[in-house]
Amino acid sequence: MNIPAGLTITAPLPERGEEVVTTSALELIARLHRELNGRRLERLAARQQVVADIAAGGTLDFLPETSGIREDASWRVADPAPGLVDRRVEITGPTDRKMTINALNSGAKVWLADQEDANTPHWGSVVGGQLNLLDAVSRTIDFTAENGKSYALKPDAELATIVVRPRGLHMDEKHILVDGEPTSGALVDFALYVSTAGLAQIGKGLGPYFYLPKMEHHLEARLWNDAFVIASEHLGFARGTIRATCLIETIPAAFQMEEILYELREHSAGLNAGRWDYLFSIVKNFRSRGSEFLLPDRNSITMTAPFMRAYTELLVRTCHKRGAHAIGGMAAFIPSKDEAINAAAFEKVTADKTREANDGFDGSWVAHPGMVETCREVFTSVLGERPNQIDNTREDVQVSAEQLLDIASAEGEVTEEGLRSNVDVALQYLRAWLGGLGAVAIHNLMEDAATAEISRSQIWQWLRGGIVLSDTGRTVTRELVEQIVAEVVETLPGEPSDYDEARQLFLEVAVSDDYADFLTTPAYARMD
Repeated sequence: MNIPAGLTITAPLPERGEEVVTTSALELIARLHRELNGRRLERLAARQQVVADIAAGGTLDFLPETSGIREDASWRVADPAPGLVDRRVEITGPTDRKMTINALNSGAKVWLADQEDANTPHWGSVVGGQLNLLDAVSRTIDFTAENGKSYALKPDAELATIVVRPRGLHMDEKHILVDGEPTSGALVDFALYVSTAGLAQIGKGLGPYFYLPKMEHHLEARLWNDAFVIASEHLGFARGTIRATCLIETIPAAFQMEEILYELREHSAGLNAGRWDYLFSIVKNFRSRGSEFLLPDRNSITMTAPFMRAYTELLVRTCHKRGAHAIGGMAAFIPSKDEAINAAAFEKVTADKTREANDGFDGSWVAHPGMVETCREVFTSVLGERPNQIDNTREDVQVSAEQLLDIASAEGEVTEEGLRSNVDVALQYLRAWLGGLGAVAIHNLMEDAATAEISRSQIWQWLRGGIVLSDTGRTVTRELVEQIVAEVVETLPGEPSDYDEARQLFLEVAVSDDYADFLTTPAYARMD
């Protein structure tokens, strides 16, 4: 491995790291940084300006300057790529060795191989996840658990298609510097994969496929498209081989869905509708606007809330109008040994997936292999032998900016039970994240960073709003939050001292005067 001029790796490579941190990958990282990092930083600053404009009394709306794109009925995205035609069930999860094998073997059509919310950006995980992906594509991966159980891949024809989710554009990678500057975690994850396992996927008749997270503006999609073009040139394969599905998980992006598809159209594989990150984005962008944008207990906000329904209906309409897949949200349930818990959960998951399939979605997410069959059965009942329902263009859907912003339509109250639930989940998740785990089983649900983000953001919002809890009559204050944190810690698995660092981080992002855009940023600063 030859390190390009101006590039520095500040930590030792994990074992076998040179197999994915190759000279070609490093050259691509250096080029992407020099050509795109200035624009990345400009786009991050533009996000802050949106928040400032809203605080000054502004709002969000469909962009007048891009009306021509929305009104032009002639353009469509590229036809679905090999392995991405039928996406009726997708499984998500981190790129550790066991999950890699289980996800690929699960029977799902697609595996979202998560280097983002279900991962921690520990250097060993950043490189180790790429090694596991390379081993999976080359079929050299295996795993033996402590109990002696062995895991190996099924035949290629039975495996899910790999779609990698890199980190968001806001995250730095402090272990790789170019010209003395931290690189973009997103572009590092992208470059490492596309230069190694991604190239191997092309040889198998597939391609380097990605899920792009945390997007807030169509110019961010343009940046990604330019990264794809640069990589294609650098590595010598045809433009359009890379494909990307964008997560519409921020409220600014909900107003720019068509523009995002347009910017990526030769590389586009569709859009996905999130939940927790979308709600987190509402708090983040409208945090200064008082009761009009106040969210009730998170568990009371379902995808059938009018403003959430407007967002998902618009997503399906937008995707199918342009020939793209529309992918539904997460079923985070983990099958339990308790039959009553299982029965209630499977009933809820079935209802959620039925709603999505009937609304026109082409597929949906699950977090556990035990939920794959339920999701597949629901979508197959609507799709039949068809691989998707892109031809269902939902021309009946008409969504206004007012509907997308009708946050007050959410039913529910702010309760102490909800406050305690947010504290409980956030503390358990942060403890695990700081310890190196990004996907954590908590109360029969597989949680990732999005849950911690909405949990701490709601508490920050309730505290600033002086909310009176409907079930106890107590007012949310810093003192009350600190008291509840102290009480909840005593009830969590392990010793209270196990949560000291998580508790400190949680209070830093939940009750401080300044709102942290992402809790993973100060958390990453605590990592070596």
